[in-house]
Amino acid sequence: MLAKNEEELPLGDGWRYEPKWDGFRAIVTRAADGSVTLDSRGERPLGRYFPEIVDLLTTQPPATYVMDCEIVMVANGVMDFETLQLRLHPAASRVNKLAAEIPTTLVAFDLIEVDERDLHGATTDERRIELESLMTRLGGQPAPDGPAGLPRGPALILTPRTDDPDVARRWFEDVDGFGQDGLVAKRAEQRYLEGERVMVKVKHHRTADCVVGGYRLERNGNGVGSLLLGLYDDAGRLHYVGHTSAFKAKERKELRETLAPLEGGAGFGGDMARSPGGPSRWSGGRDTEWVPLEPTLVCEVRFERLQGGRFRHSASIVRWRPDRDPKSCTFEQLGAVAPTWPELG
Repeated sequence: MLAKNEEELPLGDGWRYEPKWDGFRAIVTRAADGSVTLDSRGERPLGRYFPEIVDLLTTQPPATYVMDCEIVMVANGVMDFETLQLRLHPAASRVNKLAAEIPTTLVAFDLIEVDERDLHGATTDERRIELESLMTRLGGQPAPDGPAGLPRGPALILTPRTDDPDVARRWFEDVDGFGQDGLVAKRAEQRYLEGERVMVKVKHHRTADCVVGGYRLERNGNGVGSLLLGLYDDAGRLHYVGHTSAFKAKERKELRETLAPLEGGAGFGGDMARSPGGPSRWSGGRDTEWVPLEPTLVCEVRFERLQGGRFRHSASIVRWRPDRDPKSCTFEQLGAVAPTWPELG
C-alpha cells in the first residue's frame, strides 16, 4: 500500500498518524517452516544485505506472518540513511562485517497476513490490533513514545502511533533532532490496498523518486552536466519532468563512467510522452542535445513545485534509490497526473 505527497497534515476524526521512517521499505514474510524472507516493495530480495534481521526473526517464537516494515539505521542516537546505504554491498563478507558493527532496526507498521489469515480486508485499526498482538507473541519491543525512542539494532519494534494531531505535529517538528522523514497519515477504516496510494505522507521537504532517463554533457564534454529525470504515466510512458545538475567536478566524471553501460537505452519519449527534445519555452535557447539511457536508475530529488507536469526549477539530488523499481516512479506519488498532448512541448 502506497502514499501520496501532501503539503499539510490531514485533520479530522478517523485519522491515524505515524512517523515516516528514513530507510528501506520491506515486506517481511515468515513461513510455516520458520524461514524468513525480506523483499523490497519492488520484490527485490533484501535478506542477504541484512542477515542480522533475518537471524533475529528466525529465532523468535513460531508464527507465520507477512508484515509491512521499514529497515532503518540508528547511529549515535539519530537516523542515518547514508550509513544504511553501505549495507547494499555485493560482497557477503563485507555485509556480514557491517551487520556486526552497524546492525539495523526493523520497524513494523502494518500486518498483511497472520497465522494464514488474510488481513487485506481488515481496517487500519483492526490490523493494528493484530500487529500489536503478534509483536507481543514474538517478543518484539513495544512502540516507543515517539520517533526518538527508536533503539539501535538489531531490534524489532512496533512503530509509534497517535490519533492526536498535536502529538503528530510535535513528531513532525522533530524537536529531538532524531531525523525521521516526516509523517504518514492513514484512515482508521482503510482496507489494505496493494499498489494504491490511499495513505498520505507529509515530508519535511517535498521530494520525488525519479527515473534517470538521460543526461546532458557539461560544456567541456568531459563529464555529466545534468541528469534528466522522468516519471511514468498510467500507460507506462516515461515523461521528462526536469533535471538536476549540482555536481562537483569529480562527481561529473564518475557519473559519466557509471552511466556509460546504459547509454543508447530507451530514454524518454514514445507516442504522447514528453521528452527533453528540442527548443521550447523551458530551454531558453540553451543546448538541448542529450544522451538517452536505459531507464533503470532511480534517485530521490528535492523540488519546489510541479507545474504543467514538470519541475518549475532545477531539482536537487538527495540520494540514489537502488531499492526502488523504476516503474513505480509515477506522477501518482505526487498526487498529480501526467501532462496530456496539448500540454507537451
